[in-house]
Parts: sequence; structure tokens; C-alpha cells
Amino acid sequence: MGQRLSGGRSCLDVPGRLLPQPPPSPPPVRRKLALLFAMLCIWLYMFLYSCAGSCAAAPGLLLLGSGSRAAHAPPALARGPDGTAPRLPFQAAPATPLAAGKEPAEGAASQEEQSPETLDSPSSISSFFSGSGSKQLPQAIIIGVKKGGTRALLEFLRVHPDVRAVGAEPHFFDRSYDKGLAWYRDLMPRTLEGQITMEKTPSYFVTREAPARISAMSKDTKLIVVVRDPVTRAISDYTQTLSKRPDIPTFESLTFKNRTTGLIDTSWSAIQIGIYAKHLEHWLHHFPIGQMLFVSGERLISDPAGELGRVQDFLGLKRIITDKHFYFNKTKGFPCLKKAEGSSKPHCLGKTKGRTHPEIDREVVRRLREFYRPFNLKFYQMTGQDFGWD
Repeated sequence: MGQRLSGGRSCLDVPGRLLPQPPPSPPPVRRKLALLFAMLCIWLYMFLYSCAGSCAAAPGLLLLGSGSRAAHAPPALARGPDGTAPRLPFQAAPATPLAAGKEPAEGAASQEEQSPETLDSPSSISSFFSGSGSKQLPQAIIIGVKKGGTRALLEFLRVHPDVRAVGAEPHFFDRSYDKGLAWYRDLMPRTLEGQITMEKTPSYFVTREAPARISAMSKDTKLIVVVRDPVTRAISDYTQTLSKRPDIPTFESLTFKNRTTGLIDTSWSAIQIGIYAKHLEHWLHHFPIGQMLFVSGERLISDPAGELGRVQDFLGLKRIITDKHFYFNKTKGFPCLKKAEGSSKPHCLGKTKGRTHPEIDREVVRRLREFYRPFNLKFYQMTGQDFGWD
């Protein structure tokens, strides 16, 4: 028998209140609430972490035709995407202006293409995971042409969840090549597996050094050229310059070296850019024609879904962008997106797009069409497409 304590009680009879007792287990509802709260905290942490790198770049109500300006610090890495050093030394090449004595080349006068916008507008699906993925050199580049519809094409493409594109024009292969591929790659948005990295800089098409430089980066790069009736393109180019410099000479006086003789001044960039066949020859020394897609600027307006279908096929993407994404804005005369990427509101061309062209002397327009006709026909033969400009 156990030893008795005073009062005749056994040690086994000590009341339970005198011994330490385990805490009562919480009811099931409280356990579930605690688990839910913990999951909410984890989700909130992930959200705030991703916003640290992406909220400043989240798409707002953007306007087609807008771009962006951003300063980029050069990264510490200086190796290619496969871990090897770049194949070519990166040295700045001398500028080759197309408009000697009249107007800077297309790249130098393209600030209108870079109005404020996000540099890195992620798709609605991947924006939450913007901290994930990795930065890659672009697999596809829109290389031209100025005033052809490159901004509209890029903004339409950015609706696709598998396309990640830089909003601003990097101008790497014409202005900043000496900064190296690592610097260029750092400008790119982060992509997940299966997504395509893209950029657009229209001045590449008329930059003599650009084909070799892009080929040195990757011979597999897909190239997209948006072309437009060269006469209309030249007038649009002039209209853009006129909006910034109202005191420039008339279109007619800039078109001719000597109006009496009717000699066209091909040193003026507005004229030079439209000689597409001449520029294309430089690219075909480095890329096969099948690696280039030529998009009609006119059809991009009249049938945006049709042209976007061709582009999606060319890039190996599922045809997600269709007629249901567009409506025609009669006021501006351009198609708009029914819903901006990352927004529930329409997305139309910016104020700088669709400017009213000045009246041009009909005789000057006729002479320009005669000038461009042989170049256009050669371009049709080279691309296997008749753009119907004649």
C-alpha cells in the first residue's frame, strides 16, 4: 500500500489540480482559422515581394504608339545566355545618318515613339510571378520601319500571354552596342519557360551594322518588318517632324535636290527609309528570307486580327489574339484593343498617332510614286508579297 500522508490520504490521492496538466486542445474551427491566417500571411508576403519588382512596371491605361524612357544600370555579368563570352568585341560604330544635312536618321528622331509608358509590361498571368523566371536575349525583334506601324504591332502582341516585350526602344544594335550583350539582356523583362522575349527598334532596318550584330548575338533570331506605302510613310515621317519643328521647309522643297529637274533627294531620311529593297539586301547577307516576316502596315489597320494571326504563326505561338480583341475607332481611323493588357478598359492609339497630314502637291506625289515603283517591284520579288502600293 502506498505511504500515507497526513490526514490519511495516499500520494496517489493528491488532487489533479496539484499536478501539471496539458493545455486543452483548441477546437477544430480555431485550428482551421489559424491555418487560413498563416496561408494569407504567406500569400501577402509573396504579393508584396513580387510588387517590389513589378508594380512600378504594371501596365496602366496605355495608348498605342506610346513607349517609355528608363535608365538602366549596367549589370555585373558580362557573359552570354549560355554562359560563354560574347563572340564579337563590342565597339561603337560610327553613325551613318540617312539625312545628311537635313534631318537626323530615324533612330535619332524617334522620341515620339517613346512617350511615357512602362518599360516592362507583364502579361496579366505572369505579372504576379514577375519575380520569377529569368532575363533572356530576345528571340524575336521588330526591326522596322519607322512610321510603318511598329508600335501598334508591339502593343497588339503584348496582349498575348506568351509574349514579354520591352516597352521602350532599346536602340542597342545602332546606338549602344559598345555596352555589351549583358547590358542589353538586363533591359529585357523576365520570362517563364515557353514565353518569348521581344523588343522593337525601327531604326535597325536602316542601320548597316545591325544585321551582322544581331546575327552575332543569335543566327536564329526572328525578324519582323512592318512596311507601308513608302510615299505615305514619307509624308507621315515629315508630319511627325513638322509637329516638333514647325519652321522646317515644305515637304515639296525637301523632296527634290532640284525641283526643276525633278531629281529626288535620296539623302533625306524620309525618302531613304522607303527604299525597302536596298535595305533588305543588307539583311539577306546575314539572315535567310524565311527568318523574316513582312507585315503590311495597311492591313494592320484594315485587318489587324489577320496580320496578328500571321505574326503569331511566325513566332510559333497559339492564335490567341483574334477579331474579338479589336474594335475600329472611327475618330482616329485606327483599330483599338477592346481591353488593354492588364486592364478592363479600351486601349487606343496615342495622341501622336493618326495626325492629319498636310496637303502635298499632287505632282510631287506622282513623281515620288514613279521614283519608288521600281524599288517596290523589286521588294515584292524579294519578299514574295505584293503589297499593292502601285
